[in-house]
Amino acid sequence: MEMTIHNEDEMHKLGHDLADVLAEDDVVYLLGELGVGKTVLVRGLARALGYEGRVTSPTFTIMNVYASTPPIFHYDFYRLESPDLEDLGLDDYLENGGISLVEWPQVGEDILPRQALQLSITLRDDDYDGARRVRISAQGEKYREKLERLTQIVDISDR
Repeated sequence: MEMTIHNEDEMHKLGHDLADVLAEDDVVYLLGELGVGKTVLVRGLARALGYEGRVTSPTFTIMNVYASTPPIFHYDFYRLESPDLEDLGLDDYLENGGISLVEWPQVGEDILPRQALQLSITLRDDDYDGARRVRISAQGEKYREKLERLTQIVDISDR
């Protein structure tokens, strides 16, 4: 699935739509350079799941937990090396009844689950104030089914 996101409101809406297909123990990988809107997408998802608090990038804290239903575990591995991840106890969270959203998953590709939904966000025209291209793919049957459901929810006709 591929679409163009024109502004923060549309990115927020995509997060909201994503919340409709995710469930406990789901894993979503968020790829894209700094500033492309990954945290805006997470904010939309968190709001859709009932979290009203502040949603920020966990770049310096490594993980933020949002008390939604189900809870959201928002990781950012930008500042880490692969060996650092082994000490984080990721298994305690990845299969603990929440939705795991992982920014910079390539850092932990050796220890993270292979099956996941993946969103790749890139700038169109190298303009941080402009549109983004979002490509969503799935690894594993469970996530292919979720992607199919998301395709039915998201209106990409004008994108």
